[in-house]
Amino acid sequence: MELVQETNCRAMLDELSTLSDYIRAMRTHYKPQMNGERYYTTEEVCQMLKITKRTLQQYRDDGIIPFIALPGKMLYRESDLRAALEKNYVAPFAHRNAEDFPAVYGRR
Repeated sequence: MELVQETNCRAMLDELSTLSDYIRAMRTHYKPQMNGERYYTTEEVCQMLKITKRTLQQYRDDGIIPFIALPGKMLYRESDLRAALEKNYVAPFAHRNAEDFPAVYGRR
């Protein structure tokens, strides 16, 4: 029977440590799909959009972002978030007509 040398043992421990870090990162960031769709919590959406919970609530109240209401939890479909961002996209000024400017910001 061959003895495991100290250098081999250290290399194996380093590999295990790297693998452990990878698994930990996967568990933290992995979002399983349900019927091909990803769902996010209020906290995750706030973090992604860099907004407060109150702002997200206002977006829900104003109908800007669709949501799913469950007892004690709000969920947001990834496709709905993308659609809301696309719908509310404001093009750079160089690509718009001058007469469109006031309408974009609700001014007439």
